Amino acid sequence: MLLHEQAFQLIGESIVVLVVLIIIILIIALILGIILLRRNKLVFPSLIIFVVNVFYSPLKSLANFLRLDDALVDHIGIEVRNKVNKPKFDQIPPEEKIIVLPHCLRSRDCEASLKESGIKCTFCGKCAIGTIKSKAEPMGYKVFIVPGSSFVKKIIEQNKFKSVVGVACHVDLNQTMMALSDFYPQGVLLSTSGCFETRVDVSKVLSTIGYYEYKEKNKSIDDEKDDSEDIGRIKPS
Repeated sequence: MLLHEQAFQLIGESIVVLVVLIIIILIIALILGIILLRRNKLVFPSLIIFVVNVFYSPLKSLANFLRLDDALVDHIGIEVRNKVNKPKFDQIPPEEKIIVLPHCLRSRDCEASLKESGIKCTFCGKCAIGTIKSKAEPMGYKVFIVPGSSFVKKIIEQNKFKSVVGVACHVDLNQTMMALSDFYPQGVLLSTSGCFETRVDVSKVLSTIGYYEYKEKNKSIDDEKDDSEDIGRIKPS
């Protein structure tokens, strides 16, 4: 066998070995992701994030080959980032966080107008947006309702923030969290897909932003204030 033929054979064998190794890594990452979703157990998060980022399309193809919904790949990426980013996210005050909601949550009867920073909610009560906004803004969050990715880019460029909470469908949410990985993003998936009158679990959004802890803390402060006022009204005998 000639030298150049041996070289080509070696290259071919190396490529085959490399492809096999990549497939094995993809399968391992997929299995670890499924364990996370089903058992809420996070193992080797850095490996999963690396594979989802670098081998996103091949991983989706593998999921399809195994007769799995390829949205599973996005779901895995979202949940891994949520868990990895959560400690840092919780350390950042609400005043330095933003919430980005999709305009598809709006009711078909929505009368809100489109402004430079997105949709201007009128709190009509016909969709989840007003509920989330009314709870989040008193905490210090800035809430944006965006009609498209161009508005997300504008928000990022025009606002100073250290972390972000996003609500979107599988693909959009995973890719946005990937792009904003430096901001310790937290993501909440839409309950229903599509581009019209979609739904989201409001309690999950409120839990993600720490609303229930905020409410409980304020309740305790109010109770202490009321107790102090009651004590002050007691006349010494």
